[in-house]
Amino acid sequence: MLVHTVNSRTPFSLQARKRFGQHFLHDQEIIRRIVDRFHPDNDEKIVEIGPGRGALTEALLQCIDQLHGIEIDRDLIDYLSNRFSPEQLVLHQADVLNLDFASLVESGKKLRLIGNLPYNISTPFLFHLLEYASSINDMCFMLQKEVVTRLVAQPGGKDYGRLTVMMACRCDIEHILDVPPESFTPPPKVDSSVIKIIPHAEVKYPGCETPRFAELVKGAFGQRRKTLRNSLKDFVDDELFAKIGIDSSRRPEQLTIEEFVMLAESIG
Repeated sequence: MLVHTVNSRTPFSLQARKRFGQHFLHDQEIIRRIVDRFHPDNDEKIVEIGPGRGALTEALLQCIDQLHGIEIDRDLIDYLSNRFSPEQLVLHQADVLNLDFASLVESGKKLRLIGNLPYNISTPFLFHLLEYASSINDMCFMLQKEVVTRLVAQPGGKDYGRLTVMMACRCDIEHILDVPPESFTPPPKVDSSVIKIIPHAEVKYPGCETPRFAELVKGAFGQRRKTLRNSLKDFVDDELFAKIGIDSSRRPEQLTIEEFVMLAESIG
């Protein structure tokens, strides 16, 4: 398969921009492992978030004929347009935090998303994607390792929080591999990890899709050092805690997803 490459006599001079949180992945072994784990196929609608300089893009296009890319940086859009043909890489200049991902769905095919996410927007972006869970088959993202630790955390620990609960109630989440800073240009000051996120095909916890559930979880972890009696006093009183069998002296990180759903459903 033909992939356009940059002439070695014309070095690429674009610098990573801090305002976009850019760190360009260049480690070919890491890229190979990501693509092998993602396993792209021509029958799928695959969208790369933030293709950057195209290192992962090129590896994906060795496996499939066409890829969609979402990029906010106009200079990188120009660069990618010269590096890859429009038949190979369909570029969309957009801010992913405002993008309607449902608009990318075609022929009834759910989206498969992949990318090295800017770490400064990763958490709000994951929350944004929850709105389109029914349009997404799976996601394979590079994230700050600290965020991945929170995503896969279990109840009872300091890493278990709002992000954990909101994502796990809608998706299955799997840690794939860790990536050191030297795999990027420029190297970030933190370690990174690759994670796979698969939205549930059927709603596992119907109560978690309600605005009340999101408000409850946000309220609980907004004051995580307090007991549930205090952090959720605007939502639940002691009588209701007792009725549903949850000890109000517990702290929010001690509650399972099922218990958060139970609380949300109890207050309507």
